[in-house]
Amino acid sequence: MRELLRNSGDARALEQTPIEDLLTATNAFDAIRQRAEQDPDNIALKFLVPGDVEAPPWDIRYGHFIAGCYQTANMLHDHGLRPGEVVSFLLPLCEEAYCTIVGGEAAGIVNAVNPMLEDWQIVKILKAANTKILIAAGPELSAEIWDKVAALRAELPELAVTFRVGDGPVVYGVKPFTETRAGYPDDHLVSGRQIQPGETASYFHTGGTTGTPKLAQHTHYMQATQIWSTGEAIDYGPGDSLTTGLPLFHIGGSIVCGLVPLAHGTTLVVVSPAGFRDPSTVRDMWRLVERHRITILGTVPTVFGALLNSPVGETDISSLRHGFTGGAPLPTEVGRALIKTMGKPLLEGYGMTETTSFVTMLPRNGPAAVGSAGMVIPHCKAKTAVLDDDGNILRDCAVDEIGVVLMGGPGVTPGYVQEQYNAGALLADGWLNSGDLGRFDGDGLLWLTGRAKDLIIRGGHNIDPAVIEETLHQHPAVELAAAIGKPDSYAGELPIAYVQLKPGAEASAEELQAFAREHIPERAANPVNLFLIDVMPQTAVGKIFKPALRWDATERVFSELLAPVAEAAGAEINVSAGVSDAHGTLVTVSVNSARDREALAEDINRVLSPFTTKYQIS
Repeated sequence: MRELLRNSGDARALEQTPIEDLLTATNAFDAIRQRAEQDPDNIALKFLVPGDVEAPPWDIRYGHFIAGCYQTANMLHDHGLRPGEVVSFLLPLCEEAYCTIVGGEAAGIVNAVNPMLEDWQIVKILKAANTKILIAAGPELSAEIWDKVAALRAELPELAVTFRVGDGPVVYGVKPFTETRAGYPDDHLVSGRQIQPGETASYFHTGGTTGTPKLAQHTHYMQATQIWSTGEAIDYGPGDSLTTGLPLFHIGGSIVCGLVPLAHGTTLVVVSPAGFRDPSTVRDMWRLVERHRITILGTVPTVFGALLNSPVGETDISSLRHGFTGGAPLPTEVGRALIKTMGKPLLEGYGMTETTSFVTMLPRNGPAAVGSAGMVIPHCKAKTAVLDDDGNILRDCAVDEIGVVLMGGPGVTPGYVQEQYNAGALLADGWLNSGDLGRFDGDGLLWLTGRAKDLIIRGGHNIDPAVIEETLHQHPAVELAAAIGKPDSYAGELPIAYVQLKPGAEASAEELQAFAREHIPERAANPVNLFLIDVMPQTAVGKIFKPALRWDATERVFSELLAPVAEAAGAEINVSAGVSDAHGTLVTVSVNSARDREALAEDINRVLSPFTTKYQIS
């Protein structure tokens, strides 16, 4: 039974015991193996039938699961994979994918790749990782992925072997995963390997879809320490059932809702092979909670927001202990509504691919602080600081002073596979520059206020604005291009672009948008709006001043949404966005109307409350 975790003081008290003394294992494979040995009949994975709440699930017990992980590791070793060498995979949510993560890390380095990327992007990632073995879904499991395999293999002659998961045609150089794996021992590693804590366990692609891919390294020790820290924060246990539908190429699916709960004996309820992208999973979520007695509901803010459109009604969701979310900010009103709907706490957390898992989270036994990213969880580190123009730490911020969020501790990456990305990211004394802005209040809670770097987060999916900007700069009429994220009540942000044309050049916004769609391979990165402006806002040293563009985008979004309210009330509503010492950005909604002010304010709050951007009505 875990101790109460009510506040930052409780978290710091837990740190009186060194992390080394709290770990049961120094790698994920051994941690999960120990759980399987303790209770082999406990269910590790429960695969549901999408769209059919009453259909019997396919249960994988811990004993069977670890046996499959042993066989996977031994098969990969027999086909030449050694520590320091890479197996990459392109798989939906299936048993073989989870076995590949756990067993693959026992044999070498696992590189999970987003199968929705374009062929050439996947090739670049596989080459950057120096992939030796590929595991991919066959046509029975995913025709879309299988169609890409032939092109990938043609570009990667260095692949030792490709394993196909599921039925498919006989192809030279491709072996069936299940049939091949069945011939290997399921109770020991034939390599005899003793996994060392500092060895690399996995790579994660973390942004940048042009040029050299950016691969963050996870060591076995990073994962082991975050198994303890995140497990403590979320309170995973062997009696818990957790919803999971996040993709395995993201730490949300592979670590937070994968290795961590499995190492604590928690049952993963896999909602569909496509995860939460299957619309039936959101539609049926409350009934799935009742049917499978879910105790922890974990997903991204976009899914939680969509759940508010599915009434609980008479469904019994009393099994829930709490929910948790991360990956992008959760709108305050959405958070409050979910807490009311569930009748249980909702824990919002914050972390990065480069920190393995969460670094901050609202305390599970503490008071609700909707909108906060929480306290620093035990045996993790975070602070806000003022940096100079070269990214060096000048000083730590005072309470409630906004600064750049820095993260540290044993869960922080030793660096990227590509050395050039480490400059500016990995700072002195082991601190990682998150690129986000925030402040810590007097209770030790972190409040994120914006971003110092330009990353666009669309529904938890990271989009590098350089992808959009570099593409637009290829158009002969474009002088300057800047991409930012505009507020969106569902996705959090949507990519848009601002363009300044060359003197004398002519091009319409529609023409430039079509050009972007044609040349940007990642659909999620295509700008949903493109605005032509006469002069791009710039700083005194000639850099594009993106905060001004973000304020403009916010004013456009809020003004458009409030226009029907103004018309219905016969009111004049003006929106202005600007800098705020407390919130980073603050929107002021000015109203001129003879109508009942309280009723009009209620209508404005109804429209704007789903957004994370702070606003005030004057």
